[in-house]
Amino acid sequence: MAVAPEVEARIRRLVLANALEHGGSPRPGPILSRILATYPDLRSDTGAVGVAIGAAVGAAAKLTPAEQRSALDALGGPEPEAPRRPTSSTGEFPPLEGAVPGKVVLRLAPFPSGSLHIGNARMLFVNQYYQERYGGKLLLVFDDTAGSEQKRVDAELYDVIRHDIELAGVVPDAVYYKSDLIPNHYPWARRVIELGAAYVCRCPVELLRENRKLGRACPERAQSLEQALEGWEAMLGGSLQPGEAVLRLKTDMADPDPAFRDRVLFRISDLDHPRVGHKFRVWPSLEFSWAVDDVELGVTHVLRGKDLVMEDRMEQYLWKLFGVTGPPFLHWGLLMVREAKISKSKSYQEVRSGLYDGWADPRTWSIGSLDRRGISRQALQRFTLSFGLSLADIQVPAETLYAENRSIIDPVTPRRAFVAEPVRVEVQGYPTGLDHVELPNHPEREELGRRSVAAGPAFFLARRDLLAHPGEEIRLKDLINLRLPTSVESTERVVAEFTSRENRRLPRVQWVGASEAVPVDLLQVDGSHTAGLGEGALGTATPGDLVQFERVGFARIERSWAPGATPVRACYGHP
Repeated sequence: MAVAPEVEARIRRLVLANALEHGGSPRPGPILSRILATYPDLRSDTGAVGVAIGAAVGAAAKLTPAEQRSALDALGGPEPEAPRRPTSSTGEFPPLEGAVPGKVVLRLAPFPSGSLHIGNARMLFVNQYYQERYGGKLLLVFDDTAGSEQKRVDAELYDVIRHDIELAGVVPDAVYYKSDLIPNHYPWARRVIELGAAYVCRCPVELLRENRKLGRACPERAQSLEQALEGWEAMLGGSLQPGEAVLRLKTDMADPDPAFRDRVLFRISDLDHPRVGHKFRVWPSLEFSWAVDDVELGVTHVLRGKDLVMEDRMEQYLWKLFGVTGPPFLHWGLLMVREAKISKSKSYQEVRSGLYDGWADPRTWSIGSLDRRGISRQALQRFTLSFGLSLADIQVPAETLYAENRSIIDPVTPRRAFVAEPVRVEVQGYPTGLDHVELPNHPEREELGRRSVAAGPAFFLARRDLLAHPGEEIRLKDLINLRLPTSVESTERVVAEFTSRENRRLPRVQWVGASEAVPVDLLQVDGSHTAGLGEGALGTATPGDLVQFERVGFARIERSWAPGATPVRACYGHP
């Protein structure tokens, strides 16, 4: 089945822009990703899309750069901004129930066991959106209850998370720590007991699970008020040890959801907490703590993922028991990036073992790692909000995010030459007086200036380019034409023959002048490193600079790199 005419026209436009960006040789991979990202209905017919892209690539390859530019201008020029789903304050972002401008109070509630990753971005930007929409307050409340042996609170991660939030451009109005608020919960716990709604359970875990499954009441459930209070004081006083007793809420043992039957409210823990040590030994469950804190902190609306509906139900049950009115809830589904394999526990292990390069390692897909790769907060915000508050779980290709970022950084990012697996090529008959050439920093942005680039007679070319064109005449992009030898036997030195300077329709390859080449170490998204050589201008780059390595993609010079040191260290962003 053929694609629709408007899709075909957009494919031609993308192919032509891509061709001009890559020296006349378009790269179809990113084009397919962008089309499928903005026309998800076509994912069931990628074959037809591939055929249309192939035809457009073939047609563009037959044109000279001038003809490509003319054809692109006829289609409206390069896309100024990647298409994205519209956001609407009345559609995809509904009004908050009962919200009063200036009175809205929202909260972020991260547990400090890992950095905030791309999946957490929705929490950040949706809360920020409503904070700004209503002129309200946004609280950062670290959900640092005792945790467990498997999921422990880590002191370092408080600062990591605060840095992630800062990188996202989200500004909390106040910061709280759940570990400081523990004493506030004890009077509420006693109140639940005095209402006859809780008991101290000493049942073994195995018996509890069986009782829950069968809907059978625990024998401790029938204890008197005095016995329940006595057990509670024993928990607080230290005569009971971890695992010997918990405070349990009396809910309906016939509830359709076994997990809701007599849930735990408080448990004993002797774990050493990084902020408060052993100051508290009885810790609330997350849902009990939030039932209290949402009221005491004055939270007016709770915005969070739909995976926390059990917590919603527990809070509402407790508020009804206390006779208080809590905030309403607003939910969204999971937003997943197909290429991002996210596991906080795995990332924690790999960071601690030293296998990962800290929490900003690209494999964590943390907000810090995205910043390291040169993905702007504006792109991450646009990407996240473009899906509104759909309750459906959404999985999209990374190219959807990359397209947003490309539209922001491409117009202001200078081009630089880089070749991986470089092989030295010496050109016989090279023109005299052509030891340097002046090239624009951006093919379409004269305001970004020009730079002087070292040229021949010796160059470094990527080994893959040499192997792809044995015996052929090729063009060194923006410079000269030469003929390669029929075989490349040496990995160190190859001799080629100068043919002309005329800009003809020939395969174009990227090059680096040998006289000023600088070593480059490029960190990839999968954690691997690509060694190569770059043009001399990279040696004076500023840490944190964004560059586009031509025919490779966008990269950010590492902030930890010292100018003038070799190799130049950079982190790959995306095509």
